Amino acid sequence: MPRSRSEQQAGADREVARTRVWRAAVELFAAKGFHGTGIRELADAAGLSSASLYHYMGSKDDLLFGIMRHSLLRLGAAAQRVSERTAEPGERIAGLVHVHVLSHALYPDETAVVDHELRALGPEHRKAAVALRDSYEDYWRRAVADGCDTGLFHAPERSVVRIALLEMCSAVAGWYAPGGPLGLDEIAAAHARMALAALGAPPEVQRAPFVTDVSHARRLVEEIWQVALPPGRA
Repeated sequence: MPRSRSEQQAGADREVARTRVWRAAVELFAAKGFHGTGIRELADAAGLSSASLYHYMGSKDDLLFGIMRHSLLRLGAAAQRVSERTAEPGERIAGLVHVHVLSHALYPDETAVVDHELRALGPEHRKAAVALRDSYEDYWRRAVADGCDTGLFHAPERSVVRIALLEMCSAVAGWYAPGGPLGLDEIAAAHARMALAALGAPPEVQRAPFVTDVSHARRLVEEIWQVALPPGRA
């Protein structure tokens, strides 16, 4: 049977409350850490009572895992699309860098929670989150390995350079400012050039058009993250 108007309104109200809880948790967990955020503080920030908070989030651990899962699934979906688009390792690395930089610049609080609060999860949720993280990083791992195996890249310590590249791209979340002198496209392209240089790609690859063409990554981020990116300046 179709839901009555009152039932539809109640459902809409629940979604609004869940969204408030989610946003409050992301902001507080990023600023104060999971363990540094109290239930009453979270409820106050979401405009709810402590008693009603659990109705919208489950346990605090459930809420943290939900934030991480949502973020990692979006990153994984974007990385899959980048990897399916081309078999060329240099272009794949550039695309992965573009997406990672754009998403981290746009969602610094969410990505900070994912990057820094993994140890706060309970064992079961931590295992699931690590699996999602590893699944995402596999796209980077395969692109680096393919480039090294074909002689395009020269990185003797593959895992070290991969981790270093991820850390470099993630750091954008801590310093990017929308009103800064560089646009997002310029920042993403600069990181792609640095990534290819760190991998030992030849100069012609570092100067290839796909390094500065951020258009595909922009479309992916807008589609998957459901956000409108500011106009590019690159």
